[in-house]
Amino acid sequence: MLKPSSILFEDNHLLIVNKGVSDIVQEDKTGDESLEQQVKAFIKERDMKPGQVFLGVAHRIDRPVSGVVVFAKTSKALARMNEMFQSREIQKIYWAIVKEKPQPDVGLLEHYITRNNQKNKAFIHNKEVKDSKNAVLSYRVIGKSDNYYLLEIELHTGRHHQIRAQLAHIGCPIKGDLKYGFPRSNKNGGISLHSRSIRFLHPVKKEEVYIEAPVPEADLFGIFLKG
Repeated sequence: MLKPSSILFEDNHLLIVNKGVSDIVQEDKTGDESLEQQVKAFIKERDMKPGQVFLGVAHRIDRPVSGVVVFAKTSKALARMNEMFQSREIQKIYWAIVKEKPQPDVGLLEHYITRNNQKNKAFIHNKEVKDSKNAVLSYRVIGKSDNYYLLEIELHTGRHHQIRAQLAHIGCPIKGDLKYGFPRSNKNGGISLHSRSIRFLHPVKKEEVYIEAPVPEADLFGIFLKG
């Protein structure tokens, strides 16, 4: 069941949640209860709705990733949010913990990415290849501990496993991400990638919305915040 404390923002049109590392956004082949199902059940019980609850998934983040996930409570809001994500009108900021420091400290990564559905993995290419899509992100080093670096990443395109694959490609796999080359898993089963904040124009009210998600307690993000 969804914890009310996980809700970061809600009005008549949108509901924004801070997703935990173990949650899947939408139902998949595992059959595990999804965050979408949890939110629907929460709204139905809280608001005592007799019928079906409308809830649209405006975007997704990977199961081992934590942070901001946006749901739409009306079809109008969902259609507009989908348009804004596709036209890149929404600013998405992620935090990632890596062992190796990228060079330089601030940079832009632009590659081409392909997806292998059988392996559920993305592959990075330095030039365009068959069935590839352009993948762009910018990053900067914003923290350092004894063993790790904290990166702030702005995602300019939303490709499958994009941040994970691009950082691994430059020799900076995300802490805990075995699929992309980090040698050890995290104790919580997730990876140290957090959807930190989102900024956009409200699809109905046309007011700016800025939402920031607290970092998971069971990871090293807190070390950087203390500093």
